[in-house]
Amino acid sequence: MKLLVVDDEPAAVSFLRRGLSEEGFAVDVATDAAQADAAVAAHRYDLIVLDVMLPGGDGFALCQRWRGEGVRAPILFLTARDEVADRVRGLRLGGDDYLVKPFAFAELVARIQALLRRDRGAQSPVLEVADLRIEPAQRRVTRGGEPIELTTREFQLLEYLARRAGEVVTRADLWEYVWGTEEVPDSNVVDVYVRYLRNKLGRSPDLIRTVRGGGYVLGPPAAARSCDGRDA
Repeated sequence: MKLLVVDDEPAAVSFLRRGLSEEGFAVDVATDAAQADAAVAAHRYDLIVLDVMLPGGDGFALCQRWRGEGVRAPILFLTARDEVADRVRGLRLGGDDYLVKPFAFAELVARIQALLRRDRGAQSPVLEVADLRIEPAQRRVTRGGEPIELTTREFQLLEYLARRAGEVVTRADLWEYVWGTEEVPDSNVVDVYVRYLRNKLGRSPDLIRTVRGGGYVLGPPAAARSCDGRDA
């Protein structure tokens, strides 16, 4: 799952990025209101952790604007503003949860997971592509009824491909979503992980298709198309 952390305190940013990454999340960071706006405009996040007091603006205004623009990702306010009026304001403007600093990291993770479970349930609790079944909340994958064990990275890759089933997903998209950075390395890390995933899913038929010059698409063979509309 891809998170955006919006906070201007270097120590807090470093702590949150490291801790949430170790929990298996892909984490982007914004340190002021303008960066946060740009990140939300450019990417689709599964959840946003948002401070209130920020350079160039405040979290309340950002939350209200994003909701007005149709951003549906759960927003968890994480702030030193501890007045009841602030909590009420944040929730009324579109926030989904409100946690006051200082906080216990385990509680933050539990709240994030609860919001993600709630959001997944509202969207789609199960993803199905051909005979492949993915249950994100339980991190369960089966094909033809047979369970498939995946690593965290492999599951993240598969879930992202499944949510965009039938679409061409570039290597850069996969790298940014799973590894959390925009700069794709020169090595073939993404290709290696896709190969691992293919082998575990089975190739009768192969549901992950390579699109020459494009990337990958998840779906039955007939659904895989190249960028110019020809079959891959």
